[in-house]
Amino acid sequence: MPKIKNCTTEGDFTLLGFTNNQQLEIILFTLLICTYPLTIIGNMVIIVITLVDPQLDTPMYYFLRHFAFLEIGFTTTIIPKTLANMATGHKTISVPGCFAQSFLYFVLGTTEFFLLAVMSFDRYVAICNPLRYSAIMNGQICTMLVFYSWMWGLLFMTGPAVVLFQMPFCGPNVINHFFCDSGPLIKLASADTRLLELIDFLIATLSLLGTLAVNVVSYINIISTIIKIPSATGRQKAFSTCASHIIVVSITYGSCIFMYIKPSGTSHLDFSKPVSILNTIVSPFLNPFIYCLRNKQVHDAFRSAFRKLPVRN
Repeated sequence: MPKIKNCTTEGDFTLLGFTNNQQLEIILFTLLICTYPLTIIGNMVIIVITLVDPQLDTPMYYFLRHFAFLEIGFTTTIIPKTLANMATGHKTISVPGCFAQSFLYFVLGTTEFFLLAVMSFDRYVAICNPLRYSAIMNGQICTMLVFYSWMWGLLFMTGPAVVLFQMPFCGPNVINHFFCDSGPLIKLASADTRLLELIDFLIATLSLLGTLAVNVVSYINIISTIIKIPSATGRQKAFSTCASHIIVVSITYGSCIFMYIKPSGTSHLDFSKPVSILNTIVSPFLNPFIYCLRNKQVHDAFRSAFRKLPVRN
């Protein structure tokens, strides 16, 4: 390809957003402005309650606290800018802002995949090896597992991001999405992107399917162990601790596999937009309710916290 001159990374990208239908845009804006604060509050509650209540000082809730922190960062990377663009009608984002949004979105998202795999391994050890659980999942191991989740998220995404952000963008810089996803960004680059697309596909396949395999293997063993429990009450209790995690894994992996594990040139962005809503909006919003509403330990922690509140006469 001949060298393209006078390319610059100054100026703005234009985000086309969800839809051109104004009424549908208003409905989506209303839903976002309601769900985003609830998402932040719900995940903050998980962080606070698992920090202050001694009953929740366990590996399961330690991982859940970090997962809630990731969800806050993940949704905050996308939703506030989306809401601002929808409210003002100026659907633009600066080039540095776009690059930062894309990088944080993928680093936090990839870290979530590794942490979900860690959480499934934690449940596997708790149910399949209960006598060795405290020895295996000690504080040092839990800290290392969270650290490695962050480390692999950064390592997987930093290289491709640096390559993409150094490419020339000569315009028109119009992104057919409501945030700076890597797919539409790569399509705008004024350079040969075939190698980068292949690398992105391989990384997505490895990070998604690799961590999904850990989840699947863990839960096959968990379900096999639960079935062998003679007591119906014991089976129900064991399964209830895992059902919420299975729901989260299904929503997160289902949407991301659809969006990112497909050959180059087969992407249909207009259809990917509603699917990406599951990943960026619905899943972070539902996670606090999925993990907490059916959890007796969290209910007891809430009751204990409310009892400690000062009562005015």
